[in-house]
Amino acid sequence: MRYIIYGAGAIGGSIGARLFQAGHEVILICRGDHLAAIRQDGLRLRAPDVDARFPVAAVGHPREIDFRTDDAVILTMKTQDTERALFDLETSGGSDVRVICTQNGVENERLAARRFARVYAMLVAMPASYLVAGEVIAEAIPISGVHHIGRFPAGVDAFAERVAADISRSTLLSEADPRIMRLKYTKLLANVGNAIQVITGFMRGSAENTALMTAVRQEAVDVYNAAGIDFASDEEYTERVQRHLKQGQVEGWLRGGSSTWQSLMRGHTTVEVDYLNGEIVLLGALHGVPAPINSVLRRTAVAMAAAGHKPGHHSFEELQAMIAAERARAGAPAGEGVR
Repeated sequence: MRYIIYGAGAIGGSIGARLFQAGHEVILICRGDHLAAIRQDGLRLRAPDVDARFPVAAVGHPREIDFRTDDAVILTMKTQDTERALFDLETSGGSDVRVICTQNGVENERLAARRFARVYAMLVAMPASYLVAGEVIAEAIPISGVHHIGRFPAGVDAFAERVAADISRSTLLSEADPRIMRLKYTKLLANVGNAIQVITGFMRGSAENTALMTAVRQEAVDVYNAAGIDFASDEEYTERVQRHLKQGQVEGWLRGGSSTWQSLMRGHTTVEVDYLNGEIVLLGALHGVPAPINSVLRRTAVAMAAAGHKPGHHSFEELQAMIAAERARAGAPAGEGVR
């Protein structure tokens, strides 16, 4: 099987490097300085167990690939870039390509299923960073990431089993899961907090930040319950995902921020919060549950990116005031952690 990694940033680059390191045929699709650096010097993977450059094939567009029946296309771009990427993939490789959505949120699979008959969902649990062209950093030990896979909307097949086996032999962990979207909805509960870090900068461990993270997550859970969405419990998620990942030491590197934080640090003018916090806002609107915290986080992070601001543009007190005002407009109580 040949693996085509479409969007070889932090997640895609790290998965691609690990698959290549394990002996699999890999093609990366990326762009700009990152593509030029990989073509010139290979893809550098920095991890607790390795610092090496891999001569992975890299192209700038799907049209440069002669697609084969044994291809597996792993989508790893941000969701705001998915629709265009799917158009380019279909017009280059046809609608029978097997597409694996290895992205945060739950919208990518829906977008892919409009165009492709064989769509798979893959969990993303991988602390990884991409800030330097040609280089990705995978920080976890003893494996780099957990990437369970299943068919969308449900089920498993021989292809999913094969992908899970290949990934699990590549310093990663994967299981074929017929109810994979349950895990992706649970992962979304963590990702709705990405915007807090973007807006206020780093506040890890502070009581205020912990309280707000709890509040935004609970708002999402309330929306899930109203919508009848099935998601994995914290206990199940810990057992199947989190217990396998520990923070490792990469020489000369201190852990940065989330994928959303990295987007702003690289100067991107769009961020994925429309499909993280925005998913909660949408579900809330459809099912009559206000989601004022997620609403404020979404629009504030979007405005920051559009204006070219770096993380930490607003103080925590400013964010609290914005949320309190939005909750008042929505007729919601002030809530714990929000003044």
